[in-house]
Amino acid sequence: MIIDMPNTRTRDISRAIDELHDERGEAATGRVLTLLISTNEDELEHALELANAASREHPCRVIAISPRRAAAPDATSGASAEEIAAFEESNLDAQVRFGADAGAGEIIVLHPRGGLVHHPDTMVIPLLVPDAPVVAWWPTEAPANPSKDLLGAMARSRITDALRSSNPFRTMGDLRRNWSPKNVDMSWTRLTVWRAMLASMLDQPPHLPISAARVTGPADFLPMDLLAAWLRLKLNVPVTVETIPGANAVTGVYLTRADGVLSLERPDPESGTAIISMPGQSPQTISVPARTLEECLSEELRRLDPDEVYAEVITQGWDLIHPTD
Repeated sequence: MIIDMPNTRTRDISRAIDELHDERGEAATGRVLTLLISTNEDELEHALELANAASREHPCRVIAISPRRAAAPDATSGASAEEIAAFEESNLDAQVRFGADAGAGEIIVLHPRGGLVHHPDTMVIPLLVPDAPVVAWWPTEAPANPSKDLLGAMARSRITDALRSSNPFRTMGDLRRNWSPKNVDMSWTRLTVWRAMLASMLDQPPHLPISAARVTGPADFLPMDLLAAWLRLKLNVPVTVETIPGANAVTGVYLTRADGVLSLERPDPESGTAIISMPGQSPQTISVPARTLEECLSEELRRLDPDEVYAEVITQGWDLIHPTD
């Protein structure tokens, strides 16, 4: 069910949601959190698809803020006097989605315009689920300092995705300078399986010290640098980053020790398979599919507490592999 609410106000949106809950015989108290999405009209539907899927694991109220690009209606565009008057009276269009169109919760899409664009907090606060944690998510472009952002300031957890921004390394630089324990970036979340597999490999005997590490993948790929920074920080050994032409994700990690090289290789992420090679053992083929954005978002919604390892990597490990940044 999708209800369009042009030229509206937050109190009317809240009333409409309450009426829909009454009609369906349900309450918003089953929502485990409120997910705030700050995006643009081009990315809106994709972000809502991801939030819709993630909400099936984490029932939540999704509030997406996407400022309008459209020009104001006037007589030359064929708009009626009533439409023009309604547009001038309100600075907000909205849409409410329930049922199959909203996952395990409800979706509220807010399209502010005019001066209201600069006050997203005033729109959002009346629509939050009472006593539920707030998570803010920027699917592409993030503010330089999420903790100072009007939406980020009210969030218990702030999720960015520097990899999908227009300049991933500049965005990561901003996030590092303005780090907060409540911040996490999905460029890091993409590495969860790699980190888990590498840790498992190092847990197996013999526990010989690692003397060097090498990471391979595409050029200027932010997750690869984060993985290298993690290895440099945790192993305290030199780490080299090697570019593989044509790669679109991390393709391998190679750890050198006295008895040989341990490696985790996934030359083709699309195949979903990787090869573990350890000295004195036959290579093993395992399933390591490329992580989807839905999986990354679900993971971060599952863990709302600060990610201490991520904090160490961007505040300490990054400088070890980029000492001049």
